[in-house]
Amino acid sequence: MKNELDVIIIGAGPIGIACALECKKNGWHYLVLEKGALTNSIFNYPKNMTFFSTSEKIEIDDIPFISNKPKPNRDEALEYYRRVVTSNKLNFHLYEKVKTVTKNEDLFHVVSEKNEYIAKKVIVSTGFYDIPQLLNVEGENLPKVTHYYKEAHKYALQDVIIVGASNSSVDAALEIWRKGGNVTMVIRGESIGERVKYWVRPDIINRINEGSIKAYFNSEIIKINEFSVDIKTPTKNINILNDYVVALTGYLPDFNFLKSMGISISNDDKEIPTYNPDTMESNIDGLYLAGVICGGNETHKWFIENSRIHAKMIANHLKETI
Repeated sequence: MKNELDVIIIGAGPIGIACALECKKNGWHYLVLEKGALTNSIFNYPKNMTFFSTSEKIEIDDIPFISNKPKPNRDEALEYYRRVVTSNKLNFHLYEKVKTVTKNEDLFHVVSEKNEYIAKKVIVSTGFYDIPQLLNVEGENLPKVTHYYKEAHKYALQDVIIVGASNSSVDAALEIWRKGGNVTMVIRGESIGERVKYWVRPDIINRINEGSIKAYFNSEIIKINEFSVDIKTPTKNINILNDYVVALTGYLPDFNFLKSMGISISNDDKEIPTYNPDTMESNIDGLYLAGVICGGNETHKWFIENSRIHAKMIANHLKETI
């Protein structure tokens, strides 16, 4: 069965929700399709994660986000965005993955795992949290290796390697150490990342300096074994005992999905998709990009705080064409 709509929004994160609010305000027949849970990326964040931004900077459409502290945590964000969707009776289909998007003359044919749709316009706001950047080393497929971190209890009394020096890596290292894990960090660079949350960065540096958390800088894992890990350091290769590897090396957008729709991607390491910065329309007429997906591999460029405006930019352009 084919359902005809004005707009289909792919991705039910905060920016997808913002796009849905704009569609509702304008009276357009719209639908949001999401392959996972509502705000799936936030749902998969660590349980104790605190946002870098204050609550008012990640609220959408001037709907107040009240949190217990200036910087909200994961659970507060889930509650806020869920209430925005339910109280505004927005039209969402969750756990319905989009398989293909093709354009035939002036209409888009969208095929999901459950249905087929026809739409005048499509907005893609799929984020980048689903495809981890791999280490590409032998043993990475062992059960003890994960590219996602949820909570520390599992790692208590265990020898744990954290790969990376970003916010997620630092949060995991500190939480696991405080829950009794023996933590070693393996970091490609020469220091903890400059973009690490300012109230956390001194904590991890102090823990490393005092020896509570071991850190190998300018180093990388070269092989993961069942009970140990081989590490290349600036002076020599070493082997250390290990129970778990938590490789928080970042995530990538689904470039193949974008390319399958005909969206052009820059031919360099940044792999930035093509879009008009004034309207957010891609190189395909009627197909728009919103949120962090716009940054390609520069996943730090766009986030909730500075991409909320994409929804209104797209809506203003759609008013001229719907």
